[in-house]
Amino acid sequence: MLNPLQRRMLTRRLLQTVPVLILATFSVFMLLKLLPGDVAITLAGENASAERIAEIRQNYGLDKPLLIQYATWAWNALQGDLSSSLLSGEEVTTTLARVFPNTLFIVCYAILISIVLGVPLGILAAARAGGLADRMVMLLSSIGVALPNFWIAMIFVVAFALNRTWFPATGFVSPFEDPLRAIWYATLPAVALAASGVAEVSRQLRSSLVEILQSQHFRTLHAKGLPFRSILWKHGLRNVSVNLLTVISLLVNRTLAATVVVEVVFAIPGMGNTIVNATLQRDFPVVQGAVLAMVLTVITVNLVTDMLYSVLDPRISQQ
Repeated sequence: MLNPLQRRMLTRRLLQTVPVLILATFSVFMLLKLLPGDVAITLAGENASAERIAEIRQNYGLDKPLLIQYATWAWNALQGDLSSSLLSGEEVTTTLARVFPNTLFIVCYAILISIVLGVPLGILAAARAGGLADRMVMLLSSIGVALPNFWIAMIFVVAFALNRTWFPATGFVSPFEDPLRAIWYATLPAVALAASGVAEVSRQLRSSLVEILQSQHFRTLHAKGLPFRSILWKHGLRNVSVNLLTVISLLVNRTLAATVVVEVVFAIPGMGNTIVNATLQRDFPVVQGAVLAMVLTVITVNLVTDMLYSVLDPRISQQ
């Protein structure tokens, strides 16, 4: 159960998400309208008459002012109606229900890899600050941050899918159908996404731990005879837990955005592929629905992070 301070903080955060949702969806809506071409002509065919094109615009509300079009979409979205694809006719909610779990699985897999590898590397670098291990971890972290995810993805396809055939080059298997095959198919895209995540987690954790371990408080604990390992695990990691949670929260948001390109490289039927294809085809309802789903996911992650902050450090909920 949430205490009164946590409930007030949660209410305040929820109210702050309203302008974020409006700004994000409205910006995407207006940017889509700037794309060249006319979806009415695409639907009617290049040889269609002007009357037929005008009829399609009227049927889909494309002849109305842009603000009216957005307001209509937003009002319907509030009622759970994200409209239907202009090209396939499939309801957007049905499309999202099919592709969003695929993206979520890849993102969770990548975040798990980032934490499992990044945390030990950060601890190792902090424990050996200034030594060879520290320099090696920082070097690898710099490389991981510098290399773009899509380039790493393409290298992985060539090295481990085409040349070695250790992993499939494209495709996806749902974890609900076959968990082991799902992990096998998702490994390369997840590792490509996690490369920068491992680097970020290890660098930030190392920086926070070094600062704490060199403080007067921890020097006092060491002088009292407490073993370094006990100081590191029982006191150091507890003090950097809030900073680590912040890094992981930001990492989830960045990984979700990076899946757009990585899914295209690996031909994964997820949110990224859906957004790219719908944008190229000017399928506005699908793009709007997908963006709304991703924004809601980011907001949910931020809300969960704020609540965990209040658990790790109750003073935060009083701010």
